[in-house]
Amino acid sequence: MTLENTSRRDFIIKGALLGGGLMLGIGALPENALAQAGTQYDPNTPTKAGDAEVNAWVSIKPDDTVYIRIARSEMGQGTRTGLAQLVTEELECNWKKVKTQSATPGLSLARKRVWGEHGTGGSRGIRISEDYVRRGAAAARIMLVQAAANQWNVPVTQLTVDKGVITDTSSGRKTTYGKVAELASTLTPPDPKSITLKHPKDWKILGKSPRRLDTAPKVNGSLKYGIDTVLPGMQYAAIKACPVFGGKLVSFDASKISSRRGIKAVVRVDDESVAVLADSFWRAKSALEVLPITWDFGANGNESSTAIAARLKEGLTSTNNVFADIDQGDVGQAIQGAAKKIEAVYGTPFVSHACMEPMNCTARVTADRAEVWVPSQNAEASLAALAAVTGLPLEKCEAYNPPLGGGFGRRGGTQDYVRQAALIAKQFPGTPIKLIWTREEDMTHDYFRPIGQCRLQAGIDAKGDLVGLHLRVSGQSINAYVSPHNIVDGKDRRQLQGYWKDPGESQLGYTVPNLRVEYAMRNTHVPVGPWRGVNTNQNAIYLECFMDEVARAAGKDPLAFRRNLMKNHPKHLGVLDAVADKGGWDKPLAPGMFRGIAQFMGYGSYTAAIAEVSIKGNDVKVHRLVLATNCGHAVNPVQIASQIEGSVAYGMDSLQSESSVKDGRIVEKNFDTYPIARMYQMPKIESVIAPTYDFWGGVGEPTICVVAPAILNAIAAARGGKPVRMLPLKNEGLRLV
Repeated sequence: MTLENTSRRDFIIKGALLGGGLMLGIGALPENALAQAGTQYDPNTPTKAGDAEVNAWVSIKPDDTVYIRIARSEMGQGTRTGLAQLVTEELECNWKKVKTQSATPGLSLARKRVWGEHGTGGSRGIRISEDYVRRGAAAARIMLVQAAANQWNVPVTQLTVDKGVITDTSSGRKTTYGKVAELASTLTPPDPKSITLKHPKDWKILGKSPRRLDTAPKVNGSLKYGIDTVLPGMQYAAIKACPVFGGKLVSFDASKISSRRGIKAVVRVDDESVAVLADSFWRAKSALEVLPITWDFGANGNESSTAIAARLKEGLTSTNNVFADIDQGDVGQAIQGAAKKIEAVYGTPFVSHACMEPMNCTARVTADRAEVWVPSQNAEASLAALAAVTGLPLEKCEAYNPPLGGGFGRRGGTQDYVRQAALIAKQFPGTPIKLIWTREEDMTHDYFRPIGQCRLQAGIDAKGDLVGLHLRVSGQSINAYVSPHNIVDGKDRRQLQGYWKDPGESQLGYTVPNLRVEYAMRNTHVPVGPWRGVNTNQNAIYLECFMDEVARAAGKDPLAFRRNLMKNHPKHLGVLDAVADKGGWDKPLAPGMFRGIAQFMGYGSYTAAIAEVSIKGNDVKVHRLVLATNCGHAVNPVQIASQIEGSVAYGMDSLQSESSVKDGRIVEKNFDTYPIARMYQMPKIESVIAPTYDFWGGVGEPTICVVAPAILNAIAAARGGKPVRMLPLKNEGLRLV
């Protein structure tokens, strides 16, 4: 299946069954739970304990409207629509009558975590939910049909169901889900393990591309994001933290701004930050900008990108704090005895998440209750942060999770903005406090994509075959900052995503007889975290650009060179061949046009890309990108294509963006100095979706990793084989146009 954009400007069910039965409720949900009078349906309306006969995943109204309760966050990726398709397929309900609601972590906790985890990241929203969601839906279908059979006193085997209409094939009688839902809710659910799920060949809505459930409210402006939260009596807070990571707040002079209009208070938030409260965010922000503040920059006040780069360089050759994840054959001997040796060092900088919606959280805290309204990728983590700050038990806390204006990993495990909002609200009991970070605060106090360098050495024999590859990554560890418990015996495999030997998630797609893959942990004072695609982005650049260098040294075509190393990796090879075919790799290009190719695996999916570029002076124009993905099962092809297009934008960001360090602080504070992909820079995008229907892979992130190396390899081809090794492009005097 091939999809492409037309212009470069175009851009479930409780029986999951965690040991409990399926609960199907009927009756209208409270109007205030759905929408205010005169507004349209909000697909992210939170569930409420007071809703009529609340169930874990599904309720069915008498008019046959099916409400599907979803714990995953929606941040533009279409996860909610995809999960709703999974339910619809096995439930056999009418897609036109399907709506979604948000399951809050507090309600989930009260019901023994019936919804499971709430985290949305790692392109896992569908792939780790699909089984229990589909089984829950199938269980519901079985119970609904059984209810009709009991009502008519006929064998269930003579009943059929289609789009929520149950038919007695013997008499022709018909009923609907809405009419039998109450009776169904009283039945004993079947054992989910006993249920046979539909074969993909029998799918009716899975594999199709119905309209997204949240399109209308986004287009008409009725959808409310976290930053849109308004509560009675609410005060607005603007915050400023020490510009140097690790520094401290010494003092501030509140008297200088306290008389300004609308100012309510100036408060110390924690050891590093101060906030101004006012009756509007503009007044809070404007006052904060002129507030006299004294900082203690501490030991990191002299840190710089240059000094950090030197420490990373040391890690490329040092024997200190290094571990090998793959060590097969004798790499040293193989390279030393090779007919030709190739060596290169690549580098990638810190980059910001730069979410369209900056960090924000609205909090209200009383002596016995705490609530936050926060756009979060993990509402359970938000709930935990709230409880930790307030000292209240989890059951007295709640986190409402409106849609996110971008997450990209920033709003997952790191809940600093929730903690800050709760700390402020705790000082003003009962008063809702809306904390909003300025763009400058957002871009200078991020959990950045880790900085890194990679040294690669290869040996090729007289026939031009790769006989040895030695790869070492030197850089920061994400786990060291956000999940240190995942570092085992000082070894952090996460930083080597895409280079793993074991299959299933991020496997290396090449077979090399002598191979050594190493990681040297070199942490800095700059906090880091997952950035969309996480470590596959940097690692794909290092390896895939180097593979082109080795192919040139061997005198071989980059595609043919790769194919020769991929005989034991059929799925990697499959997407590479698919993109080569669609991209016309063997066809001549117009004068001045050059191609680059790349392949990689991440988040359980296989991806490849071909880029076509031209260079005029220092201006690089990306004209066309062809991207292939095999995510196993394709739930919604149009949504997959949309995610691929979004991957292109993020991948192009990684070519030109940089968060640099001077005097211990981040230099780039806004989009005037931090370039991201603009509409005029976007190429024609063609998506090749090549599912093999034998596994469940991710979609949102996998293709990001092949965008940058494909473009970089095309640039190298345009420059007569001269690679770009140290990003961003400006280091080579290049820019995207």
